[in-house]
Amino acid sequence: MTSSYAELNQRIDYVFKVVLIGDSAVGKSQLLARFSRNEFSLDSKATIGVEFQTRTLAIDHKTVKAQIWDTAGQERYRAVTSAYYRGAVGAMLVYDITKRQSFDHVARWLDELRSHADKNIVIMLIGNKSDLGTLRAVPTEDAKEFAQRENLFFMETSALEATNVETAFLTVLTDIYRIISKKSLVANGESESGGNSGLPKGTKIVVPGQEPSVAANSSCCMST
Repeated sequence: MTSSYAELNQRIDYVFKVVLIGDSAVGKSQLLARFSRNEFSLDSKATIGVEFQTRTLAIDHKTVKAQIWDTAGQERYRAVTSAYYRGAVGAMLVYDITKRQSFDHVARWLDELRSHADKNIVIMLIGNKSDLGTLRAVPTEDAKEFAQRENLFFMETSALEATNVETAFLTVLTDIYRIISKKSLVANGESESGGNSGLPKGTKIVVPGQEPSVAANSSCCMST
């Protein structure tokens, strides 16, 4: 991935790795292209293995580089891509609203994600291709109920029409930033409780109320 000249000269405060997962042909690559380059291609080919794009943006006056990984949905690549969950702080779990099977597989993808990724990862369930409403096979309510049950953010998007794509990514990235910045405050001894700047390296810091499940409950289930 080639960064722009401006990006290379920009001070980066945080780098967040986010993975896109879900069945093949649900539109993961198109969501990535729309968010990273504001592009959409009707003749997009299946992703082989893993690809990634970056986009730098400002969150709360900090410069955040989002490193978005696009994982191939085909079964034969899943063993290869499982290693790429490591280090991810966010995940977009994508299904196609016109393909019921892609939604039925969401639970399996979620199990795989949770078994490989950090337990504090911020996850958003995305029902893509909302522009094809007349072909809908997955009721919005079904997805909302699943998201609430699993403590996920939820949003329906259209990569084709650029509907909610920016909002979906920004919601996840902002929540990641909020969790990590709060943990930094605790680690630096700047929390309201006084903190402990002398914590040994590698000590796990638990910030009350900042688990993704809590954050997701407060903002989940947004759709067009």
